[in-house]
Amino acid sequence: MSKAIRIHATGGPDVLRWEQIPHPDPGPGEVLLRHEAIGLNYIDVYFRTGLYKLPHLPAIIGQEGAGIVEAVGNDVTNVAVGDRVAYAGALGAYATHRVIHAEKLLKLPDGVSTQQAAAVTLQGLTAHYLLHRTYKVQAGETILVHAAAGGVGLLLCQWARQKGVKIIGVVSSEAKAELARANGATHTIIGHATLAAEVKRLTGGEMVPVVYDSVGKDTFAASLDCLAPLGLMVSYGNASGPVPPFDISVLSAKGSLFLTRPSLATYTAKRPALEAMAQDLFTAVADGVLQVNINQTFALADTAAAHAALEARQTTGSTLLVP
Repeated sequence: MSKAIRIHATGGPDVLRWEQIPHPDPGPGEVLLRHEAIGLNYIDVYFRTGLYKLPHLPAIIGQEGAGIVEAVGNDVTNVAVGDRVAYAGALGAYATHRVIHAEKLLKLPDGVSTQQAAAVTLQGLTAHYLLHRTYKVQAGETILVHAAAGGVGLLLCQWARQKGVKIIGVVSSEAKAELARANGATHTIIGHATLAAEVKRLTGGEMVPVVYDSVGKDTFAASLDCLAPLGLMVSYGNASGPVPPFDISVLSAKGSLFLTRPSLATYTAKRPALEAMAQDLFTAVADGVLQVNINQTFALADTAAAHAALEARQTTGSTLLVP
């Protein structure tokens, strides 16, 4: 038997149950993976609470993991038994073992551990498309990053700094501000009550060409006010809840602004794009361009405690669940 965290109903962290499940077997095109580490991401909370719909219940949630290939089904050619692999964006990670389509897997280079991969694949691929495709940051620009001490936020700060970009990081405490600055943030702002005024001061009135906002409802309006004319609002998360409907004429009134709601699934839908992004990411980790901040580790059996800490904003960087 294998073990997994399953939910039988949506709700708070208490719905996460540690249970025995039948040991899975791979079918055609599939792989049996033994997890060595599993990544915790805020999207897991969205599935647990029902904000994002699950295909069925009971369900095993979790989107990211890394480990060792233990068996392969027919027609699998891209990985073999014994390979170290990682993946992101595939429900079913909260388990000691899982079956997954081989096309979802990324082989790990020698310079990246399975622990690093489980902590960085989903967040790192997200940071990659945000900086390189959603908005192509340029040296000398100043950008605004919400939740700058979180997993994606720290990677955005590191990667943008490496590109010669100045970063204004928004955080919730001085300790998180210190962490964001240590990872590349040029300036930090605690809270969003006077966000636009602070951004105006820091940019000499120019404001910013892009805002990366994973917080959602609580920061959306303030984020729009930080943008220069023709600026891009990138809303890629709902940590405070979904953004409510609004009058799109607001975008015109505030300077002919652009708004996008991107997802990792769209940017990695084609295998060549996924492989190219992963190569960039893993090379950056192996070469030390990106430091993987694994700041919390929980036993997989204690996933409920990990979720409670994440929702209470008690975590920074990346959090691992270890089977």
